[in-house]
Amino acid sequence: MPPRPRRIVVGITGATGAIYAIRMLEIMRQLQIETHLVISKWAMATLKYETDLSEAHIRGLATASYTAKDLSAPIASGSFQHDGMVIVPCSMKTLAAIRIGFCDDLISRAGDVSLKEGRKLLLVVRETPLSDIHLENMLTLRRAGATIFPPVPAFYTRPKDLDDMVNQSVGRMFDSLGIYIDNFDRWNGFERQKKKA
Repeated sequence: MPPRPRRIVVGITGATGAIYAIRMLEIMRQLQIETHLVISKWAMATLKYETDLSEAHIRGLATASYTAKDLSAPIASGSFQHDGMVIVPCSMKTLAAIRIGFCDDLISRAGDVSLKEGRKLLLVVRETPLSDIHLENMLTLRRAGATIFPPVPAFYTRPKDLDDMVNQSVGRMFDSLGIYIDNFDRWNGFERQKKKA
């Protein structure tokens, strides 16, 4: 049997930061990575504020797309093999649902399944400031094997615009998933150290 393609599950929740998910989907399409996308109801509402792209266009970036209510989707089962899941952005509601195993939608269910099967789960959390509850939920999920990834921009790269900042954060998200891309500047030491070398 031929090997299956590399496969990533992507969940988009209603927190701000949908541009990260869109950029990831665009890059994974270029890399010919199979993507399975779920967009929550509140993500659809937020997308209208944050982008001019249509729902059809965003769903069209993925190989397969499901509604958040479809708990019969393949990604709801541990028998569905994948190479990692990213919830980007990840709302505090979704974070809490995965933490306690209260998985009443497909995003939280797929995240829960990723953890129980020992697969990569990247949570791009969007909230500030953070309460004790948020921090406890993150710590519990980190101890359970998830990667907690607040999209904090790097300024040592001297970003020229928002696009540079998004690319740097998205590039680091791919690093966390074990996928190397070369679309952003990486730290190479201070300039004066390079000159001496």
